[in-house]
Amino acid sequence: MFSKILIANRGEIACRIIRTAARMGIRTVAVYSDADRDAMHVALADEAIGIGPAPARSSYLDAEKIVAAAHASGAEAIHPGYGFLSENAGFAEACASAGLVFIGPTPDAIRAMGGKSEAKALMAQAGVPVVPGYHGEDQTEERLADEAKGIGYPVLIKASAGGGGKGMRIVRKKREFAAELAGAKREALAAFGNDRMLIEKYLERPRHVEVQVFADGKGNCVSLFERDCSIQRRHQKVIEEAPAPGLPDTLRQRMYDAAVAAARAIDYRGAGTVEFLLDPSGEFYFMEMNTRLQVEHPVTEYITGLDLVEWQIRVANGETLPEDWGNLRINGHAIEARIYAEDPAHDFLPSIGTINHLVFPDEGPHLRIDSGIRASDAITVHYDPMIAKLIVWDHDRPSAVRRLRLALEKLAICGVTSNAAFLTRLAGLDAFADADLDTGFISRNEATLFAPEATGENEIALATLGLLLSGRNGPGPQTDPYSPWSKTNAFRLNAPARETLRFALDQQPTEVIVTHEPDGFSLAIGTRAIRAHGSISQDGTLSATIDGWQKRGHFFASDNGHALFLDGEQYRVSQPDPVDIADAATHAGGLEAPMPGVIRAVLSENGATVSAGEALVVMEAMKMEHTIRAPAKGTVTAINCAEGDMVEAGAVLVDFEPEGA
Repeated sequence: MFSKILIANRGEIACRIIRTAARMGIRTVAVYSDADRDAMHVALADEAIGIGPAPARSSYLDAEKIVAAAHASGAEAIHPGYGFLSENAGFAEACASAGLVFIGPTPDAIRAMGGKSEAKALMAQAGVPVVPGYHGEDQTEERLADEAKGIGYPVLIKASAGGGGKGMRIVRKKREFAAELAGAKREALAAFGNDRMLIEKYLERPRHVEVQVFADGKGNCVSLFERDCSIQRRHQKVIEEAPAPGLPDTLRQRMYDAAVAAARAIDYRGAGTVEFLLDPSGEFYFMEMNTRLQVEHPVTEYITGLDLVEWQIRVANGETLPEDWGNLRINGHAIEARIYAEDPAHDFLPSIGTINHLVFPDEGPHLRIDSGIRASDAITVHYDPMIAKLIVWDHDRPSAVRRLRLALEKLAICGVTSNAAFLTRLAGLDAFADADLDTGFISRNEATLFAPEATGENEIALATLGLLLSGRNGPGPQTDPYSPWSKTNAFRLNAPARETLRFALDQQPTEVIVTHEPDGFSLAIGTRAIRAHGSISQDGTLSATIDGWQKRGHFFASDNGHALFLDGEQYRVSQPDPVDIADAATHAGGLEAPMPGVIRAVLSENGATVSAGEALVVMEAMKMEHTIRAPAKGTVTAINCAEGDMVEAGAVLVDFEPEGA
C-alpha cells in the first residue's frame, strides 16, 4: 500500500480524501494556492506545499507544479479529487511519466469519454442508447443551425468537452439559436479551452439518473446502484438521492447493464459514473460518463456501506475488487443537499465574502457533513462557492426526507448569502415528498420556492428579543461599557423601564414598544402584547419563550446589522431603510457588476432603446456567465465597459434611464 499520497485538489473533497487516507494509515500532502494558505484541507493534511497564485490556471490547473510538489514531498501517488485535473488525460500521462500513480482511470479511458461527441459515438457502437442529436466535426454556425432544425426544437446545445452545466443552453425557438450558441461557445472556451458543440433533442420533463460503476482493471466491473440527480439549477445538481425512487426493478437492471457495458467498452478502472436521461416513457439515453469520483458519491456510500475513496486507492495500488460485491444489496435511502454560497432569489448568483458564523447540525449514524469551510473562512471569486454537503440516511425514503428537513432547519450561515433557506423550503414541498422528480422541478415549483417568507408577530418578537439580549441595536461595539450612557436596560427612576425599538426586519420597518420586567419583557407589537424571555449563548444560540411558546434559533451580529435564523429561514435585522437594496444590479441609474469578473460580450450600444429583460452585457465570474439585463424599458445612456475588461464588484457597467424617468 502507498505510504504517502498527494491530493491535487482543495476544499471539501480534499478534506474527504485526507480523512480516508488517515484511517488507512497513509500520509497525505496537500497543495494550496495563495488564497488557500489557511484553508481547512491544508490544516488537515500531514504536510502542504504552495503551488502559486489564486487563479486556478496558475495553481490547481498547473500539472507541472503539482507533479513537482509530489516529487518534492516523496509522494508515490496523486488523487485528483473531482474538477480541476481529475479528467485530464494529459495530467494522468504526466503522472505516469514521472513515476507517480494516478488514482483514477487510464489516460485512454479518460480520453475516450473526454469529448461528449466521441463518447456518444462509442456508446452507440457498444449498444448503449443515446439521445438523438448531432455530434459531428463540422462546427460552423450554419451547419449547427441546420442540424437543430432537423432534430426539431426544443434542442439542447452542449459543450463537447464540458461538464457541470457550463457551456449548455436550451433553445426553444429558431430565432434564439445564434445568440445561445455564441454564449455557450464563450462559456465553454473559458471553462474548458474548447468551444466544440453538440446538438441534442431536448427531452421535456426527463429525470437525470446515473449509475455508479467500479472496475479494478483486471476484468472485474460492477454497478453500485443508481442515484437520482434530477433537481438542478443552472443545469447543476443541488439535491441527489440513492436509490432513484419509483424505478421498476427491470428498468434498474437495464440501466446497470448499460452502465457496465459503457465501462467495459473503454477498459475502465476505478470509480466512474455513467449518466442517463430517463424519459417519462421509460426509455433512457446515455448523456456522458464522468471518469472520476462524483460530488454526490456519499449517498452511494450510505446505501452500500462502502468507502469509495478507499477503494479508489486500493484499486490504484493493484488490488482486486472483492467477490462479494456482486452480492451487494441496497440498504435504506440517502439524500444529499449541496449547500452553496449563492443567492437563489437572483438566479443563484454566487455570493462572495467571509463566513462570520457557521452552524451545522450534529453528525451521527443518520447524518454526515462533508465540508472544507469553517467560520472565518472566505468564499472567493476564484473557486466553486460550495460550503458543504449535508447527507442524511434512513431505512426508507419518507424517513430520510424527514431527516433532511430537520437537518436543514438547523443550519445557520452568516456573512454570505446561502441557499440553505431555499433548500429547506424545497425539502418541505409535497412534490418532493411524493418524489415527483424531473430536471424542471425547481422551475415548476418556483412560486413556493422563491416566495419571500412572511414575517409575523412571532418573528418580530424573536428579532426584538435577540436585539435586547445582545445588548445593542446595531453591530458596532460600545465605546465605554462602564458609562451610564451605554446602558441598554431602559432604566427609569420610579417607573417601569420602557423603550421603543425601531428596526427593519427583512427591510420592513418595524416598531416595538418594550417594557422591561423582572423576568423578561413585554412587547407591544401592533395591537398584540407579547410576553418574552430567553437567553443567547456564546455560540449565538437563541433560546426563547414567546407567550409560553418555546423556540430555539440563532442570532448573530453581522456587518450590516444582525441575522436571525429560525426553522431554516434567515431574517435580516437592520436599521430602517425605505430604499430596497436587495437588487445589487440596479443603483442610481446604473447597472452594476454583481461581483468581480471579466466582460465577455457587450450586446448593446450608447443611445439604444431596449426592452425590459433585454441582455446588455455578459460577464464571466466564478466559472459561469452572468447576463446583465435591462430592468425596465428604457434607454442605454452609456456603456462603461468593453469585451475583455476585468471589473470589480459594484462597477457601473451600463448607465440606464428608464422610460418616463
